[in-house]
Amino acid sequence: MKLQVFERPHEGVRRFSDYQDRALRDRCDVLVVGSGPGGSVAARELAEAGLDVILLEEGPPIGPQDMRQEAGDTLRRVFREGGMRVARGNGFFPTMQAIALGGGSLVNSAICCRIPGWILDGWAEEHHLPELADGALDADFEAVEAFLGVTATDEAIQGERNLLFKRGCEVLGIPAEPTPRNVQGCKGSAECFTGCRNGAKRSTDTSYVPAAIRAGARVYTSLRAEQLVTEGRRVVGVRGRQIEPFTWREAGTFQIEARRVVLAAGCMATPLLLQHAGLGGAHAGQHLKGHPGLAVYGLYPHKVEPWKGATQGYQSLAFLREGIKLEVLWAPPALLAVRFPGFGDEFKGHLLDFERMAPFDVIVSARHSGGSVKPLGRTMQPDIRFDLDPRDVAMLQRGLCLLTDISWAAGAEAVQPGVHGVPPVLTRAMGTAPLQRASLRATDFTVGMNHVFGSARMGGNYRTSVADSWGKVHDAENLYLCDTSVFPASPHVNPMLTCMALARRTARRIAAS
Repeated sequence: MKLQVFERPHEGVRRFSDYQDRALRDRCDVLVVGSGPGGSVAARELAEAGLDVILLEEGPPIGPQDMRQEAGDTLRRVFREGGMRVARGNGFFPTMQAIALGGGSLVNSAICCRIPGWILDGWAEEHHLPELADGALDADFEAVEAFLGVTATDEAIQGERNLLFKRGCEVLGIPAEPTPRNVQGCKGSAECFTGCRNGAKRSTDTSYVPAAIRAGARVYTSLRAEQLVTEGRRVVGVRGRQIEPFTWREAGTFQIEARRVVLAAGCMATPLLLQHAGLGGAHAGQHLKGHPGLAVYGLYPHKVEPWKGATQGYQSLAFLREGIKLEVLWAPPALLAVRFPGFGDEFKGHLLDFERMAPFDVIVSARHSGGSVKPLGRTMQPDIRFDLDPRDVAMLQRGLCLLTDISWAAGAEAVQPGVHGVPPVLTRAMGTAPLQRASLRATDFTVGMNHVFGSARMGGNYRTSVADSWGKVHDAENLYLCDTSVFPASPHVNPMLTCMALARRTARRIAAS
């Protein structure tokens, strides 16, 4: 498949400023709610199959001219609740979801890992989904990877931060590899979080969305879906409000009629829409899962200049069967610096050491942990609950020890573990012993959890799930789910590519029906 590159990817996208009618009305064959990885794939596949498609997005299109390197501006303009969304429970679990055309693909690190076949086989057995076993998604993975141009991160753009991880793993004999990413012409500027100003990241707003438009789809942005319109077991449309970009003020209404509806509004919003409509049964909003993550900062005797190189260019899957994935990390310095220990001169000293630092992170499958999503009243704001099981706390602790050992092996002279009850700075003489000996609880660290899934899980038994293996909601005739909410359990790896493969599979099923 030839890689499609669109010079003006947002051409044809309808924006807030285009809406003269403050009571917007339209109709289509298929309405797709959400333009992130799942929704954009579904929209393109359905439009290319000849269906009349409308793709709906609450946020605005954001191009290079709108991208700002300052972290605070990005959080305020691109993330829900200004990037301050958290799950409450037995710890503090920040979780960030984008509000923009392209969804999470606009701000993630472009990581495209295939879910291992043994995990899909496990889903098939445990959740009665035999259709997903034995390589059933291989053709979908191949099609998405080809369309996005997924390749292993080039050595030339790794930068010292990623190469230190590689060296540390090599010294310890830990298998590691360049991270597969959906980029073309990446310059290693490490700006993935604030948006790729180079236009190298193949986020869905620059790849699948323009392809859907070329196939005839209409794309509406700045429209927030709030209510599924139903007639018996059928969903006949969606109502909501027009939302002014960046101020998030309500400025009008809309209603779109559709023969079929695809919800790809994300792991938090999709279950809210189901619950407001009384669909999905008792399991809508339940079984929330995520990838809790932590990082260590290694301090080296030479300049690392960690702001140079691919955002997350190296990874290790060596411990994946345990539920542990190891990665290199980068984010805007202001976000990373909040974890520096100390105050005043001590804190400023850590800032001065930034150029010699390399952050590495661990995410865990957290198979024993979970939570729920429910609406705050009748709003589209989620009330998120998550509890981290002690067995998964132990898994995070093991991951931090592994990262600390990798840092020592790469030549670090000190490591910041960022854990309460452990010395704020570990020296080589200390090794990992203080981390290994610590008796840790969920409240001893701030866990990032940006990979979330499972809040409307698929399954063969309608009594224990929301949708079937094709994403069709059990108790609705024409409603489908195409985001990570359908995952029945953790994919163990970054979820984007799995979400896109499942969305392609579901869309092709809809088109054939």
